[in-house]
Amino acid sequence: MKILLTGFEPFNKQPINPSQEIVKALADTQIEGVELVTAVLPVDRFEGPDALMRAYIKNQPDGVVCLGEAGHRPAIAVERVAINLLDFRIEDNKGVQISDKPIMPNEPAAFFTTLPARKIVEDMQAAGVPSTLSLSAGAFLCNQVFYTLMQYLNKYQLEIPAGFIHVPRLPEQVVGIRPLSPSMGLETMCKGIAIALETIVTT
Repeated sequence: MKILLTGFEPFNKQPINPSQEIVKALADTQIEGVELVTAVLPVDRFEGPDALMRAYIKNQPDGVVCLGEAGHRPAIAVERVAINLLDFRIEDNKGVQISDKPIMPNEPAAFFTTLPARKIVEDMQAAGVPSTLSLSAGAFLCNQVFYTLMQYLNKYQLEIPAGFIHVPRLPEQVVGIRPLSPSMGLETMCKGIAIALETIVTT
C-alpha cells in the first residue's frame, strides 16, 4: 500500500521540527506492507497546502498521513476533525497571521478523518507509545493542510484513509528552554507513526 507521509519545516524561530525528523527517519525504514513516499511542507499559508497537493497528485497514494508539531501535547494525538477556519495564534514563516477567516469560502464547515483513528491509538498504546484521540487539529497550518486534503478527497470522491497526527516536541526543544513543556524522544515517535502506518494497511 502506497502511503504519503508528510511533515513540516521548523517554524516559530525553532531550529527543528519533530514532524520533519520523523519523516526523514521513516523514509529509510522498511515498514511491512507499506510503500512510503514522503514530503516536507513549508509553514506558509499558500505554499504548505500547495506542496501537499502536489505531492498527492504526483504520487497518487492509497493513503495519506500528515504530521505536525503540537508543543503542548504530551502524547501523539490522532486528530478527528479538520475545520474550515484560519485563526493563527502565531505567524507563519512568511510573517502572515490570519484571524477568523475560512480556508475555503462556501465549502463545508468541517471534515472527519478517514484514518482508523481509534484503532491507531489503541495499537500505539498497546506497544507502549503514549497516544490519544484529539478532536481538532487547531486553526494553524496543521489544520489548513488537513482540511485542504480532506476537501479534495471529498470533492473527487476518493475513498482512501487520510488524516492528521500531531506529535509532541523533541527533548532538545525543551531541555533548558521550556522546563515544564512535555516532550517525546524521536525513536518513540517514529515507533508510534510506524505503528499507525501498519494499522492503516491492516484495517
